[in-house]
Amino acid sequence: MTFLKYGLMFALLAGPATAAEPKPPAAAVVITIENFRYAPAEITVPAGSVVRWVNKDDVPHTATAKGKEPAFDSKSLDTDDGFSFEFKKPGVFNYYCKVHPHMTGKVIVK
Repeated sequence: MTFLKYGLMFALLAGPATAAEPKPPAAAVVITIENFRYAPAEITVPAGSVVRWVNKDDVPHTATAKGKEPAFDSKSLDTDDGFSFEFKKPGVFNYYCKVHPHMTGKVIVK
């Protein structure tokens, strides 16, 4: 009886048992690669956003951040392939296609 009494007291003090709800995944912002362009070519997103590039052209493309050590690099994306990257910190991320360097874009993270 004493065990039940103390067990019940502990349960009452601890409060109701609730399962922690998992954080839903952030919806991805999609950039389409089509007609040798990124669309949209410039976007602004909050920190923690996921950006996804999808190649709709008939030729391979990349989405590669500029710089010595790129923050992201999709490698070669064939038709209908995609690549996602989570932007955790604020900043300006200029990117281009390694195969077609005239193709450029920008992600602004606030």
